[in-house]
Amino acid sequence: MESAEKEEISVEDEAVDKSIFKDCSKIAFYRRQKQLLSKKSTYQALLDSVTIGKDSARFQIINEPAKVPLLAEVCGIEGNIFRLKINEEIPLKPRYEVPDVLTSKLTTVRLTSCPGDTGSLVLASGKGDLKCHIMANPFKVDLVSEEEVVMSINSLGQLYFEQLQIPPKQRTTKKNEEDASTDTTQENQEELGLWEEKFENFVDVKVNGPASIGLDFSLHGFEHLYGIPQHAESHQLKNTSDGDAYRLYNLDVYGYKIHDKMGIYGSVPYLLAHKLGRTLGIFWLNASETLVEIKTEPAVKYTLTQMGPVAAKQKVGSRTDVHWMSESGIIDVFLLTGPTPSDVFKQYSYLTGTQAMPPLFSLGYHQCRWNYEDEQDVKAVDAGFDEHNIPYDVMWLDIEHTEGKRYFTWDKKRFPNPKRMQDLLRSKKRKLVVISDPHIKIDPNYSVYAKAKEQGFFVRNHEGGDFEGVCWPGIY
Repeated sequence: MESAEKEEISVEDEAVDKSIFKDCSKIAFYRRQKQLLSKKSTYQALLDSVTIGKDSARFQIINEPAKVPLLAEVCGIEGNIFRLKINEEIPLKPRYEVPDVLTSKLTTVRLTSCPGDTGSLVLASGKGDLKCHIMANPFKVDLVSEEEVVMSINSLGQLYFEQLQIPPKQRTTKKNEEDASTDTTQENQEELGLWEEKFENFVDVKVNGPASIGLDFSLHGFEHLYGIPQHAESHQLKNTSDGDAYRLYNLDVYGYKIHDKMGIYGSVPYLLAHKLGRTLGIFWLNASETLVEIKTEPAVKYTLTQMGPVAAKQKVGSRTDVHWMSESGIIDVFLLTGPTPSDVFKQYSYLTGTQAMPPLFSLGYHQCRWNYEDEQDVKAVDAGFDEHNIPYDVMWLDIEHTEGKRYFTWDKKRFPNPKRMQDLLRSKKRKLVVISDPHIKIDPNYSVYAKAKEQGFFVRNHEGGDFEGVCWPGIY
């Protein structure tokens, strides 16, 4: 008799339950941008407000329905880099700007104004082979290299900027009452997540109300895009028209799916576009949750176009549109103009720095598993390496060494004498390192570093050097 057929086992059986994570439809700022952008309200640049200084050119942008001006700033940066910043001109309070990613004060290149068409401003950088063409109405920016438009900004009219608001309960003046009367209904506020966003049992209170931003970039002649890690997807970024956007949001996802755009361990808002003879980069400097939509229009050899009474054939080049949307902050984007891949990498490293030299011990064998139960377990594993004459340099502990999953603490029952445990490994020229997951929040009611010192931790500094009992927050 034939044995019963064995049940097939698939890696999908171990895959994460995606229902416990948000997809785009459950992200409030994404829904708001999609709903309001469909109304096609346009921004225009007020070119009579332009001022050109030593480091940048500034001008106002206004959205006709809102009548609240934004301040745009364009900078030329050494090494063929342009920077575009858009912020509220007079915010209720300072909006968050990422303080510690750029390596140092950047060397700017003075921009010069060149003759252009009526209703436009042309800014040239350096020798003049790179130019920004700024169109007033509707607001649009073309990046031109050697007379070729390689990138357009806001050509699809997807500039989106939610200004900070006074909470409804605090609107006491007549003007604020009038503002409140124009707000959406309570039901719509909840649906759009204006002041509070719910997901399953979690409630995220928006103290400053809606504050999301968005902007589109059209890459002319480009079909191949890469970057914006970390996703378990193909190396080349895919068209998102028929599904979710790429999500940049750090998550500790056990058993994550492959060929999926959900965010996992890390997020780097850096995108590369490549074609024969040209490479470009976009560095979107924003630390909040970000979604990136990609739509590629492949080249069409010929298409019919009506020119007067005669139908003519016209060649249509490829184009890829990239739409960035972030939950908060300001628009702060660096355009890396290449032209070669090597040039783009140099431009990016000029902004953020190069890879630090690793400490020598990190190059050895590291022993880690999830999880070591207690001090005796650590001692037994360490002794096993000695017994079998296997060299190793570092022993890693996971989250369960802590008290209530609070970092810089020890579980006093399982690890009653962590100093003795560290001394044991140190005597053999080995180190003990603890893991800090990116998704765990440290209790704000105690001083992180005071607690670390009290518990015998030594926290690594950016300059490296010898250290032990290390905690690396945010690195898994």
